Amino acid sequence: MDTRYAKERYILAERNRSQYNSVEWRSFLEKLHYFLADEAASKSMAEALAKQIEKALQLNRMSSGLIVYLKGDLGAGKSYLSRALIQYFLPGQKVKSPTYTLVESYPVELEQGDLMIHHFDLYRLCEPEELEYLAIRDILQGKFLALVEWPQNGQPVLPNADLLIEIQHLDEGRNLSIRLQSDKGQQLMQSFEFGGLSPVL
Repeated sequence: MDTRYAKERYILAERNRSQYNSVEWRSFLEKLHYFLADEAASKSMAEALAKQIEKALQLNRMSSGLIVYLKGDLGAGKSYLSRALIQYFLPGQKVKSPTYTLVESYPVELEQGDLMIHHFDLYRLCEPEELEYLAIRDILQGKFLALVEWPQNGQPVLPNADLLIEIQHLDEGRNLSIRLQSDKGQQLMQSFEFGGLSPVL
């Protein structure tokens, strides 16, 4: 997998760190960039994120839920990433598209306790208020992971994200960025590693 862009970006930033004030430096670090050369790299990214979530559960950093927005054009790879992440926790699980049902939920039994994974696809959502009919406030209770595709269609009813993942489809491969949207998101991504890159947050 090719993480040259991300590595070069951090090396350059570290060399010039003295030029940033603390606010600028944090803003810089709050968005992580990666290049995914192929589906194998996308699957590896999903597994790396899943391992980070698993670690957070082990360290009791996820006493409540985690909301992850996934943005990108049609065919960018949002569903593939979501499916691979779900299947990390549930190997062999058939992950159905929630395009028409809006949400599919998967209970996961872990040593650290039960986790509910909710996979939303809001592409066909007509009005954000429709989420109220889904009883979204009841769904997003307890210890959960919510993966939300097309989150912009659910705002402002949809709760704010902890992580925002944006995927851009290229002629070859994809660019993926992770923006840390909350204190919980920043804490979750501490010591995150992918392709040999481990940014310091």
